Amino acid sequence: MGPNTTRFAFLRDRAGRAGGYVVALLTGALLLGTAPVTPAAPGASPAPGEHADRAWVGTWSTTPTAVPASDTTVFEDQTIRQTVRTSIGGDRVRIRLSNEFGDRPLVIGEVRVAHRDEDGGPTAVDKRTDRGLTFGGRSSATVPAGAPLLSDPVSLRVPAGSDLVVSIHLPERTPGSTVHAFAFQHNHVASGNVTGQAEITPTATIDRWYFLTGVSVSADRPRRAGRASAVVALGDSITDGSDTGANANHRWPDFLARRLAKARGPHPRGVLNQGVSGNRLLHDPNPPAGSGAEGYAAYFGQSALRRFDRDVAAQPGAGHVIVLLGVNDLGHPAAGTAPASEKITAQDIIDGHRQLIARAHEQGLKIHGGTILPFKGDTFGFHSAETEAARQAVNHWIRTGGEYDGVIDFDRALRDPADPERLLPRYDSGDHLHPSDAGAEAMANAVPLRLLR
Repeated sequence: MGPNTTRFAFLRDRAGRAGGYVVALLTGALLLGTAPVTPAAPGASPAPGEHADRAWVGTWSTTPTAVPASDTTVFEDQTIRQTVRTSIGGDRVRIRLSNEFGDRPLVIGEVRVAHRDEDGGPTAVDKRTDRGLTFGGRSSATVPAGAPLLSDPVSLRVPAGSDLVVSIHLPERTPGSTVHAFAFQHNHVASGNVTGQAEITPTATIDRWYFLTGVSVSADRPRRAGRASAVVALGDSITDGSDTGANANHRWPDFLARRLAKARGPHPRGVLNQGVSGNRLLHDPNPPAGSGAEGYAAYFGQSALRRFDRDVAAQPGAGHVIVLLGVNDLGHPAAGTAPASEKITAQDIIDGHRQLIARAHEQGLKIHGGTILPFKGDTFGFHSAETEAARQAVNHWIRTGGEYDGVIDFDRALRDPADPERLLPRYDSGDHLHPSDAGAEAMANAVPLRLLR
């Protein structure tokens, strides 16, 4: 969603400090071609190709973005320990790493996955569940610039609604070039290769996800896995979870995942959050020259039209898409975080939505449109009579156009009946644009679960 200047200033300060955590470069890069094969162990990965008939379903995901030139974060002989919340369970796990915005190979020394130790400290993992991951049977890997990398599957029973911890060792000097900048989850950086330790001593606490973009599971039996599927939430910072509580998993897709897990239905559903703060439907980041937005706009991510194939169509087990996009397309040119030349009309937004619908249907996906939330009085300068009229026109089309497979009326669920151009106060985080934790829960409750069956 729109820029929070305090948050972005804090982020820039943090990025500068991250360089201070750099330590000496390991001699001898651990390259894929020379890495030793990990010995077999309880829970170890099968040989590549084993269980190829299993269906994989995404249980967690996030959208990678580039970083602005001002972000000089570098890792060197350090471990990043990152926590993610699962939405669907299984008995085997694999992860997706990304170097999609790197300009050089990404050297991965070691990666391990484990359950979080709920009785331990913030960095603690349950060693009984600790598993080393492999890549083509090898314990380390090199990811080419611009590419993702899938791990081999590993045996690990994962309940729905549980925390997984992924520890990545980066042995070489590694710019933090591929990131999800607003995780609303505290992750940790430590010196050296401490991927296998039950607890680590952090040198930094970060609220980002680096290089990790997906976790998928397969269910106990292939036939059951074939019936499971994932719901992809494609959106901006309202979907990303902006201004909800850190470490609380109070994004609206999190609440939706909990509803689906409790609902009585024939098939389990994962929920994948592909929201990006500041994201637009129609345009990539394009901060005006000399504006403060040059220091953070790269975190807004590629346009939804550009990222749809990667972030939606390619998600394992994707069956449904929920789209909530358009407010940044209206607001960024008005607020000065995009040039005036990128000012758009309601019809432009509608045409963009139609493209998403066509591309989803081409992939056999069901796609559901979410109405744009009210934002009168917002602190970012988005609202005007003109942007409000456009919002109303887009919402009318979503509700009545009959082009989406289903409609989710987020606007109706969260607006103030006394002033429908505003968020209801108890659902307002305070900036009059982003919902509070209670607002995020109300959004999830507004989703008719029958649409997702």
